Amino acid sequence: MIEQNKKYKIALIGFRLSAGGSDRVMARLSVFFEKHQIEVHNIIVVDEVSYPYAGKLINLGIHKNQKNDGLNRLKRMRVLKNYLRQQQFDFIIDFRFRIKPFQEFLLAKWIYKAPTIFTVHSYLIDHYMPNASWLTRLMYGSAYANVTVTHQIQQRIENQHLLSNVVTIYNPIDTDEIADKQQEPITLDFPFIIAIGQFENPIKQFDLLIEQYGKTKLPQQNIHLVILGTGDVAKLNQAISQNPHSEKVHLLGYQENPFKYLSKAKFLVLSSQNEGLPNVIVEAMACQTPVVAFDCPTGPSEIVNDKNGILVENQNWEALGDAMNKMIEEEAFYALCKQHTLESCTPFLVENIGKQWLNLMNIAK
Repeated sequence: MIEQNKKYKIALIGFRLSAGGSDRVMARLSVFFEKHQIEVHNIIVVDEVSYPYAGKLINLGIHKNQKNDGLNRLKRMRVLKNYLRQQQFDFIIDFRFRIKPFQEFLLAKWIYKAPTIFTVHSYLIDHYMPNASWLTRLMYGSAYANVTVTHQIQQRIENQHLLSNVVTIYNPIDTDEIADKQQEPITLDFPFIIAIGQFENPIKQFDLLIEQYGKTKLPQQNIHLVILGTGDVAKLNQAISQNPHSEKVHLLGYQENPFKYLSKAKFLVLSSQNEGLPNVIVEAMACQTPVVAFDCPTGPSEIVNDKNGILVENQNWEALGDAMNKMIEEEAFYALCKQHTLESCTPFLVENIGKQWLNLMNIAK
């Protein structure tokens, strides 16, 4: 039932408020909810904060010791349980990845007493739900909702685990924030394409992208490759050293403001094995930067089309190279893609996405 004058209180629970895509989503939604007179409490489990957020911050990371042993984890869970009980939230929204079934069972069935919404941000749904469907249904079948970030992920969960409380709500972007931050200058004095993402694991495949870049026509036209993110730098440096155009590949590390680079790139390349809903694609388009992306599971096919970029057969590296060449050789096509980037962002605007969250929770604002 909708209560017109009620002051709602929501707990947003995330891994951190820095670096990750789901963390940025949580931060943006906190700002949206507060603007709509909802009391927001941001609860994080790792002591890292760099994204702008709204509401109160409860940092469980300060209770984490160096061992992070079982007793310490139980202590933090007890702190969380007491806080949730004291605050009496109307809703809990969990943005974390959840890979420890016993711990997550305790959270879902013992600690989270308010109506709870669990989110799934990756095609790798076993990072959020146990492979055993009976256990997934026990833990999440009675939740208020399970929100996925693409329709493909929703279908996968429904087919594999037979859950009936799954809905799709895209990740939001804040075009005002992006428009402001993309104005900052950069020191690069050459044309470039860009790839962005954390590369602690091989999913982004930046080493293979570096190799494929060297086979394209871009180096001959003095168009460099810039990579933003953190991870296994040694592996990427090895790929660079083996590239005949190594001086045109640049690792710039994590950038708190990636938009100043995105807005000045010729185009974004996404070379992942899999994704959830890659925020970077929508953020690139908000910077009027076209995209070349593998049609990997999941996300790119729900964003990229032949009017804003090129969707490439999944893991076809030769085709990816051809698409990169097309972007620099066919000026009319490139101009068409650039022209349609901003309108492609409309379904992802924070006002539109935020209203879908309010509708899901039956909150009238």
